Amino acid sequence: MRFRYQLLGPVTVSGADGPLRLGGPKQRAVLAALLLNANRVVAEERLFDHVWGDDPPPSVRGQLHVHISDLRKIIGRDAIVRRRPGYLLQMRPGELDLDAFDDAVAGAHAELAAGQADSAAHRLRAALAMWQGAALGGVTEPLLALEGPALRERRLSALEDYFHAQLEAGWHIHAVGELRRAAEENPFRERLQSLLMLALHHCGRTPEALEVYAAARERLTSELGIEPGALLRDTQLRLLRHRDRDAGADLPGFGAITPRQLPADVISFVGRAGPLARLDALLPRDGGPSTAVVAAIGGGAGVGKTSLAVHWGHRVRDRFPDGQLYVNLRGFDPESSMMTPAEAVCGFLEAFGVSGQRIPAGEAARFSLYRSLLAGKRVLVLLDNARDADQVRPLLPGDPGCLTVVTSRDQMAGLVAVEGAQPISLDLLSAAESRELMARRLGAGRVAAEARAVDRIGDLCARLPLALAIVAARAATNPTFPLAALADELREAHGDLDAFDGGDPASNVRTTFSWSYRTLSPDAARLFRLLGLHPGRYVAGGVAVSLAGLPVRRTRALLAELTRAQLVTEYTPGRYTLHDLLRVYATELAHTHDPEAERRGATHRLLDHYLHTAHSAGHRFSSQPPMPLDPALDGVVPEALTEQQAVDWFAAEYPVILAAIDQAVDAGFPTRAWQLVCTLTTTFFHQRGGWLNEAMTTYRRVLDAAVRRGDLTGQAHSHRGLALVHAGLGHIGQADTHLRRAVDLFGRLGDLAYEADANQGLTWVSDQQGCFELVLHHAERALELFTAAGHRPGQAVALNNVGWGHARLGDHERALYYCHKSLELCEEFPDQIGKATIRDSLGYAHHQLGHYEEAVTRYRQALELYRRSGSMYYETRTLSRLGDAYQAMGDPAAAQHAWRQALSILDDLAHPDATLLRAKLSPTPPLPAGAPTPPFVTS
Repeated sequence: MRFRYQLLGPVTVSGADGPLRLGGPKQRAVLAALLLNANRVVAEERLFDHVWGDDPPPSVRGQLHVHISDLRKIIGRDAIVRRRPGYLLQMRPGELDLDAFDDAVAGAHAELAAGQADSAAHRLRAALAMWQGAALGGVTEPLLALEGPALRERRLSALEDYFHAQLEAGWHIHAVGELRRAAEENPFRERLQSLLMLALHHCGRTPEALEVYAAARERLTSELGIEPGALLRDTQLRLLRHRDRDAGADLPGFGAITPRQLPADVISFVGRAGPLARLDALLPRDGGPSTAVVAAIGGGAGVGKTSLAVHWGHRVRDRFPDGQLYVNLRGFDPESSMMTPAEAVCGFLEAFGVSGQRIPAGEAARFSLYRSLLAGKRVLVLLDNARDADQVRPLLPGDPGCLTVVTSRDQMAGLVAVEGAQPISLDLLSAAESRELMARRLGAGRVAAEARAVDRIGDLCARLPLALAIVAARAATNPTFPLAALADELREAHGDLDAFDGGDPASNVRTTFSWSYRTLSPDAARLFRLLGLHPGRYVAGGVAVSLAGLPVRRTRALLAELTRAQLVTEYTPGRYTLHDLLRVYATELAHTHDPEAERRGATHRLLDHYLHTAHSAGHRFSSQPPMPLDPALDGVVPEALTEQQAVDWFAAEYPVILAAIDQAVDAGFPTRAWQLVCTLTTTFFHQRGGWLNEAMTTYRRVLDAAVRRGDLTGQAHSHRGLALVHAGLGHIGQADTHLRRAVDLFGRLGDLAYEADANQGLTWVSDQQGCFELVLHHAERALELFTAAGHRPGQAVALNNVGWGHARLGDHERALYYCHKSLELCEEFPDQIGKATIRDSLGYAHHQLGHYEEAVTRYRQALELYRRSGSMYYETRTLSRLGDAYQAMGDPAAAQHAWRQALSILDDLAHPDATLLRAKLSPTPPLPAGAPTPPFVTS
């Protein structure tokens, strides 16, 4: 009979049916002492020292014989042999976890010597996973004192080798967090400190690396009275020399970042030799194809498409020195909206260092910039979880040096036929590969000891990598659980997750999810179910608080429980995500266990969270009239944000809010839908201006819902929003139509403030149409309505627009009068954009009066405020006028500089106003200096 002996953690013995019962610390110490010297004689006196220490009892020899006798009853009489002057434990290869650990470390050293750092890192990680806690758990203190330090040193040495292999493999970013924890837990291990310095340095964080040295030296000198050793000193010197050599080098600018977006490699990746070889054959070669290569990896859910693609990407990343891009396109996410190519390309542009504010507004311009950045480069592009060929095509590079890997449950026949993609189909793992996967995660000894149970688990999991990984995780975190018992649990729970049931046991994974779910506390299980109702890809911690309707501290604890159970992943601090299959499972559970009223209440709280947070945050950079909002439901905790936090919040949550708008329409919350839409437009449009095409579809859908319900308020706000979108796209006629409809509806509703706001919009439309008398008419009407409504921020903006109307009619002195009144009133409010717009108007009026220096001063004041609030489009208007002022002053060089700055931003935004700037920069500009663009439509 074969046994599995464990010393790397609690001292245990396992047989074919699981762990065997051992006695107390002395019996475990006798066994451990014999195992540490397996197949060698251990003298009785040495056993006395190991078990009883320096003061053994008079009956020590008799007690040892009793423990030996009891151990023979457990593992067999022939296992422990009496040989003078003591005993010998006979053990076969593969039975002791310490031997397996040592073998793995030795194999990793050989791989490192052969230059196979990635394989060595995988092997060392698997070796370290064999440790189930501190070695020799449950033995006597004398044995622990004698043997514990040496075993701990072996583990730490292997840990250092593991980090060294990671750095040699180029996994610096992935290594930093884990390496930092290890260095903090072992502050006097100089090699760990040195490795952490190197990892930080290779991540571009050399100052932090040098701080690590300074802190280590301080500890060594103050606590031990010694200076750092040669290794640590040499590492510091290397980093100092590198820093000095790079001093003065240009900082990376637009598009200068090399993206490394591949997720972490799968440590326990097994098999797939055929697909890996087919992918290798697609690598670019000299004299190869003149077009970019595309590989389409297909297969069922959870079969390991992403794991294969990511693993292969890490294997060949050195062949793509200009970067590796990755995105989950959410093509088969049942509850979240599919990612559009335009959204995906924004993430790629940001990965290359293109800031969100410089991403073009138009989709065609985004894709053009993306392909321009890839031109002449060797970049690997991994498009994960694609729905169909149409979703993928816009994201395919055109450069032959790039290679694209697409994963999808769809066969991608269109991509194969038209783009010549190479199809690679994945099937289930073989029985041997399933056993290898379990051995990688649990250790070869444990798997060999329960081979039949492992095979049963493989069959019950359909040999699906995702399911096997979840079962292995539970087995690893519960080392005393027999694998046979886990197999029995899987068999008893079999037959769930109908959506992924192919009609036989080979195609069902709900079993594995239900096993994880049943380990949760009741509150954590409820939160998991409710997370299935969230419409977005990611869930912020604050959103989860409102979704659950529980206190912040309690919700955080539940999220931590879900993370430990691997039912959610905290991919960045405070933000969580669910795999698409887990989302399906959570949604099914919610509909099974939670009444309709509970689900609707959770959805209501979710929408209230986004609405009230967005509404409050929006007023950080807009003076628009407040919308009439119902109080948030009990349990909703809107986020209180500073101005900069508000800007960042909208940037992060924008796609989720769009998905929430669709959810609001579908779930029967039409008022929340138009309120969210209008809040999102007024705020995010002010800041970025890059989502107009997406907004058009969203507004129309919400307007249709308001019309069907006869909701005049929703219709009015939707028309106002559509006017903003059309204005941003240069559709003047459509903007005029929607604004007049909004004016009519707000007037019928008696909403004076928003009727005034819509009139503000008509000032802009009239200006664009050259009807300057109407500019003044609508501005004065807006002022009249804002005054009647008692909305002072609106009055401030309207006064400026009245001044603008007078300026357009040539009465510049009167324009100055109204603009100064506007500025005086606006100082009462934290409206940076409004204050900037007034200064811009003052600059224009002074320019027309010939006060060029004063005009320049006012324009520069406006620019400072626009830049502080991130209002890039508004900045271009003032830069254009600043150039006009310089031109009038006789400084054409300064004028050209200002115009070029404006043109650069407009080109980045793909805005139609770029045509006007190009005309100004032409040798014979057809437009008169000072041709204005009025303040924008909203108050």
